[in-house]
Amino acid sequence: MNTMMGKGKIIFLNGVTSSGKTTIVDALQARRDVFFYVVANDLFQEMVGEQYLEEDYWKYLSEVIIMMYHTAKLYSDMGKNVLIDGILVERDEIKPHYIRLLEIMKDNPLDIVEVYCPLDICRQRNIERGDRYESQSDEQAALMNPDISYRLRVDTSKLSPEECADAIVREVFDI
Repeated sequence: MNTMMGKGKIIFLNGVTSSGKTTIVDALQARRDVFFYVVANDLFQEMVGEQYLEEDYWKYLSEVIIMMYHTAKLYSDMGKNVLIDGILVERDEIKPHYIRLLEIMKDNPLDIVEVYCPLDICRQRNIERGDRYESQSDEQAALMNPDISYRLRVDTSKLSPEECADAIVREVFDI
């Protein structure tokens, strides 16, 4: 029996801050040929009170990230397509992060897309955004798991968000 039958696809957009993940999410949600629900690190982080994040940021963020994966799995189990806007960093509080994600999603159709952007461009985007610090992308890149099995890589320094969305839909949905 096919355990994936009837399950929605889960597409994990993995990349450092300011690489373009959320902009690609917006482009994917603007499409009329495929529908996605979205779960995102930033959205789930807002579920934790600020005082707890100030007290032990990574402890609480790690817990809520795992809950986010279970939420994405639930949507998939219900036949809904899901985008995860996140980053697979390997910190002590969540290790082995990538393996934990794969274990949670073992019975679901998960595709991980690398959202790539050169770090010098991410640094500039961080400055322009004003809600990130300049070296944040560099610090995250140093913590990313180097052994992730990607279905696809999109480079936001070369492709528009819509071109990235087109490439993802073509690869994952054969549209």
